[in-house]
Amino acid sequence: MPYSQYIASFGSFSTIAVALSVIAALFWPQNKTYCYDSVKTLTDPPSEANCFTVSESGVFSSIFSLDSKAAKPYKQAGHVLPGLWDGHGHLLPYGESLDSVNLFGSQSLDDARKRIHNYVLKHEDRGTRNDWIRGIGWDQAAFEGIMPTAADLATDHLLKGKYMMLDRVDVHCVWVSQAVLDLLPKPLPPLPGGEVVTDPGMGVFCDNAMDFVRKFWPPPTPEKKRGFLRGAVKELNKHGLVGVHDAGVIPEDVAILKDLVNTPDWSLRVYAMFECPERNTFCPHLARKLSHKNGYLNLRAVKLFAGYGALGSWGSALIDPYSDRPSTRGSLLVNSSTLTYLANSWSSLGYQVNIHAIGDLANRLALNALNSSLVSLCPSSSISACQSTHRFRVEHSQIVHPDDQARMHAIGIIPSIQPTHATSDMVYAETRLGHHRTASEAYRMRSLLPLKPVLGSDFPVEPPNPWQGIYAAATRNSPHTGKGKNGMERGWYVEETLDLMDALRGFTSNAAKGAFLEGKAGVIEKGAYADWVVLDNDIENMDVEKLRTMKVKETWVGGRKVYQRDD
Repeated sequence: MPYSQYIASFGSFSTIAVALSVIAALFWPQNKTYCYDSVKTLTDPPSEANCFTVSESGVFSSIFSLDSKAAKPYKQAGHVLPGLWDGHGHLLPYGESLDSVNLFGSQSLDDARKRIHNYVLKHEDRGTRNDWIRGIGWDQAAFEGIMPTAADLATDHLLKGKYMMLDRVDVHCVWVSQAVLDLLPKPLPPLPGGEVVTDPGMGVFCDNAMDFVRKFWPPPTPEKKRGFLRGAVKELNKHGLVGVHDAGVIPEDVAILKDLVNTPDWSLRVYAMFECPERNTFCPHLARKLSHKNGYLNLRAVKLFAGYGALGSWGSALIDPYSDRPSTRGSLLVNSSTLTYLANSWSSLGYQVNIHAIGDLANRLALNALNSSLVSLCPSSSISACQSTHRFRVEHSQIVHPDDQARMHAIGIIPSIQPTHATSDMVYAETRLGHHRTASEAYRMRSLLPLKPVLGSDFPVEPPNPWQGIYAAATRNSPHTGKGKNGMERGWYVEETLDLMDALRGFTSNAAKGAFLEGKAGVIEKGAYADWVVLDNDIENMDVEKLRTMKVKETWVGGRKVYQRDD
């Protein structure tokens, strides 16, 4: 009997589909079939399905629908989405933060000091010259607006003499102990692009000055780093994350990742942005493009910095002075000509260039550098056509002048945005920028939607939970309180909200395109990586407030279950 007649003899479409599954099981036993209450493929155009098969190699081999009777042998409860990606995170620092003092949400200097005290009680061997106490999350706004000092740490007898380096909430400043201060040369050398805080006393170093202090810090051993990375991956999988754009990985850490992704229990895909050991330099002899055979590690991007300062510490480089500190406009990490040289040099070697820029001056210089690179790369084609091939990005795109927003649209520059930065910064952003600048430039999301923004969290600066990021994008409310600025019911500048599904695409298909992984990640379709997340409810029919506390049921990577919620 001809094959077509054989299939037709089974009757209905659903029966035919079952027959095909049976045939596949007979001839390709490595294919496994899964059916759920619903499967959102996020393909374009969207397709409806409730079942799929996964090949032995860990990719989707078919996607289809079955009626309840036909699906019963393969049925599992739950609603499926493609596995989520964080479009801008820091894998190793996040792993380290899980082993550090948690200062996020500390309400006062006494509260922060108490948390450090309790950490030392549990880790009595920490705080030596060779093993500093690390922490993250303090904010001087909770300390009555006064920057902390080394002397503030020494008032606790248990902390006195300990080596400590504690990152501000935005990781753009460090607060250090007297033991660390004693290691530094006196007087300090000039630190352009950095700030040494001296009022009310020594202890806080910001931006380039922070990097200077880090030179005296004994970094973790490779073995410790492996432990940090494994711990980070385990936590990220819990949130339904199957991949991350790792925004700045130095050569020695690339080597560690190369080893780890080949171990059988590794369960996170990494799109790494290479960074030279000395920030903002050209070191092609240390860089190697990578493409892991099973898609667990890809490296074809480089991370550069226009400005490095954060808005909260008045460090972001602005075109006009800060509204609440007219004496400063923040600081650039490099001048315009150096940034343009670096962008041209890296792009000429085929690297995607991703530039960190927060303030509107930094964003302007980033766009200038990327525009120059595109002109050099494609002298005979349009800049927008060239950009569609090279996919340059601006990481953060946080405060962008309207003229430069128009340039982004004209060129097609990809904005990489962290929605929870908007809801965390809304407390002070308008104080720093004034109403007009905030309303027209700051924390754009809907305004940049045609550019298919990549969304992420910037963990460990913000929690890595993507559902909180989706909530922040869809409501412009804090995922921690469910409220807008100062506890208001209305979200902060709600005209910049994204639709729920657009926010979800930012963590899936847009993140895939921003990493040259379209058709492989962020979707459920034939040939894509078999990465999916199982939820208890259909996300489109959920109360959006439930996103704040939602826990995923299962996370699958490469056809492997890597996380199951313990109910």
